[in-house]
Amino acid sequence: MFTGIITDLGRVRRLHRGDLAELTIATAFDTSAIPLGASIACSGVCLTVVGVAPGEFSVQASAETLACTTIGEWEEGSPVNLENRYGSVTSSADISSPAMSTASCGSASGVPKPIRSASSLKRPKNWPSFIAPKGSVAIDGVSLTVNEVSGARFGVNIIPHTLGCTNFGRASPGERMNLEIDLIARYVARLLGPRASGTP
Repeated sequence: MFTGIITDLGRVRRLHRGDLAELTIATAFDTSAIPLGASIACSGVCLTVVGVAPGEFSVQASAETLACTTIGEWEEGSPVNLENRYGSVTSSADISSPAMSTASCGSASGVPKPIRSASSLKRPKNWPSFIAPKGSVAIDGVSLTVNEVSGARFGVNIIPHTLGCTNFGRASPGERMNLEIDLIARYVARLLGPRASGTP
């Protein structure tokens, strides 16, 4: 489980596309402390470390991961929200970090401090009931509270610190971001079966 608290903003240093996408990500983490096989959440996607060098680590992404996330759209230089699993950061907000789908950025509006911006995102069409006001979602690996839900859109508030420490400050309208919903909601939907529409 991850916390949804971003501990570094890395960047794609090298990228090779083949049967597997191989990515090398530059980071401020102490890479000497990262063991091979460790799990690192990369913009909300849990990936396994297959290589480590000073100031960088390497991961691979399968075709299934590329189909369900935005990793296939990354390029050299793309910012990546990072959270490690081998450190000691703890939080009461745990997320499992298998990003299940993507959401599209809508608009951002300035509001009084301490809230810097209120962002609107468009949820996937097949997720009609999994996002609720005051519930939790993870956007590109960042745990956020849902403020409101209106039709196909939902809104979150983002404080200046989060904007500065994540890739949110660089997001533009229409850009896709990785989305994860509450794990319990997914299990409830599974148990309800046909009575719950839009099960991911």
